[in-house]
Amino acid sequence: MKYLIIIGDGMADYPLKELDGATPLEVADKPSMDLIADRGRCGLLRTLDERFPLGSDVANLTILGYDPSQYHPMGRGPLEAGGMGIPLGGEDIAFRCNLITERDGRIIDYSAGHISNQESQELIEAIGREFSSEHVRFYHGVGYRHIMVLKPGDIYSDKIKAKPPHDIMGQKVDDNMIKAVSGEGEKTASELNNMMIRSRDILREHPINRERIEKGLNPANMMWFWGHGRKPHMESFEDKYGVKGGMISAVDLLKGIACYIGLDVLEVPGATGYLDTNYEGKADAALRYLKDADFIYIHVESPDEAGHEGSIEKKIKAIEDLDKRLISRILKGMEGERYKIAVLPDHATPVEVRTHTPDPVPFAIYSSGGKADSVKRFNEGDAREGFYGIRDGLGFMKLFLSDC
Repeated sequence: MKYLIIIGDGMADYPLKELDGATPLEVADKPSMDLIADRGRCGLLRTLDERFPLGSDVANLTILGYDPSQYHPMGRGPLEAGGMGIPLGGEDIAFRCNLITERDGRIIDYSAGHISNQESQELIEAIGREFSSEHVRFYHGVGYRHIMVLKPGDIYSDKIKAKPPHDIMGQKVDDNMIKAVSGEGEKTASELNNMMIRSRDILREHPINRERIEKGLNPANMMWFWGHGRKPHMESFEDKYGVKGGMISAVDLLKGIACYIGLDVLEVPGATGYLDTNYEGKADAALRYLKDADFIYIHVESPDEAGHEGSIEKKIKAIEDLDKRLISRILKGMEGERYKIAVLPDHATPVEVRTHTPDPVPFAIYSSGGKADSVKRFNEGDAREGFYGIRDGLGFMKLFLSDC
């Protein structure tokens, strides 16, 4: 038996008046997802818990069966560092470092117009020349997503609170700076805030940003720290479930989770984490991998990015591209095989609120030769009537890998 899980990051949504009360999943043309729902069984899954940050790190750890109360390292920084191959010492603190757009003292774009890798590399190098030291290191990631590592010694503390920029779009910079949660964190918060404020002077007149402004694009004129934590220690997926497998994703967060739990990380040329990602390449890489392996976890970021942008049109397009260019290719490639496939979002990213919410998300599981329920289409409302009902996300992987 071959096992495939396909994650459409942030696909789930709310009914929208612009869609006559329907959700993007309800109006999107997605015959392959609907086929999996029609031939399989459906339900709703609780993947986020308000005791923890409402992020993809918590959601995907939950889907994989790793209890966030045990394995979540405070933030996604160390997970992404793992995906980038950045070595972390036991006391090192890894931060996500976004390149963002600030205008008139407000955060207007958490991704600086989805800046390219080439452009962002030059900007991160400029940041590094100014701020790097024996205790501070910057690492270039993908697009707007980068990593900063503090080597604390007796200088820095993790007793701080930092807000994700995608949660505070349109809000004032000054109202959302890093705050200490105890006296121990006051020096760290002050120094990190100082770096973020000073980054505006470094980035504002950089040739990359002058050129972006001339082209009518949002400049990457500020950096923003968030998602901090220390290196986690996690049980391997193979030891936990007796199955060896791999993961495909464009984003370092998911690659980091894969590295820490011992899943193979499959690199796909042209995988971007946005609407222009290489859907076909991900499908083909998964099919090749499954010739010799038994499990693959395929993550697609584009619906989530569309949700954060508040774009109904882009979200529908991301869902349809995922369906037609990746899932249909997977289904065709698995013809004649004994396999089990699941499709689901990791969490909801409603375009109305432009951030993650803890609402249960729809899931569908089809097993070749397995039973079906009465659900015919894959969406939030229909899945509620499915065989599985509403499930705790931590039990999903055992459910998926079981014989039923």
